[in-house]
Parts: sequence; structure tokens; C-alpha cells
Amino acid sequence: MKKILAASLLLGGLAITPAAFAQEGTLSGAAGGAATGAVVGGPVGAVVGGVAGAAVGTILDPPPPEVRTVVIQQTTPSVVYQQPVVVGQALPPTVVLYPVPGYDNYYYTVVNNERVIVDPQNRTVLQVVN
Repeated sequence: MKKILAASLLLGGLAITPAAFAQEGTLSGAAGGAATGAVVGGPVGAVVGGVAGAAVGTILDPPPPEVRTVVIQQTTPSVVYQQPVVVGQALPPTVVLYPVPGYDNYYYTVVNNERVIVDPQNRTVLQVVN
């Protein structure tokens, strides 16, 4: 029973972590996952949580600083979007995305006067540029 509860809590915690670790990458994801896993499942939970956290952090690694610099230099009109822009969540097809010049793997847009770097394959927000 304790193992089932621990596994449930660990999986529930992992469901929350993508947005939290999105800006910090693999190392922070591994550290956070290990800490959560240790609390829930002891040493074995720490190992499982560390691996899962690293995977989440790698998937949502922010783009390189050069991409951010290029995006800041672009003059693109802002669109109004009624939902909050959240790292790790996809933007709807109604929001127009623009390719980042020189970086085929990244697109950007300006939503509610905030520049946003997006994965063009799934429209997932990778970084909000302040």
C-alpha cells in the first residue's frame, strides 16, 4: 500500500513539474526530481525522480541566448490572447508564429506585448522573453 501511494504521489508530482523546470533545464530538473522523489520514496524515489526530472528538463530546455537576442531585435506586432502565456503549454493555431532568422528550430511571436519563443513542431512555449 505504501509503495502504491508513493508511486502515485511521485507521478502526480511529475505532472506538475514541466512548467516549473522549463526555464531551468536538465540539471535543475534532475535535482528537483531527485528531491521530490527522496521525500516520497526514499533513496529509490530519489533515483527515479532524478531521472524523470532530468528528462523533463531536457525536453523543455530553453533556447540558446543568441535566439533570445535575435527575437528581441525583431519588430513584430503584438496580438491579444485571452489566456495566460505559460512555458510548456502550446499556443493555439490562431496565434501567428514567425521563424527566428538564422535558427530553424525556433519560432517566435509577440503575445500581450511579451515576446515568446516557441517550438514550431508543437507550438509549445519554450521561453517568455522579458
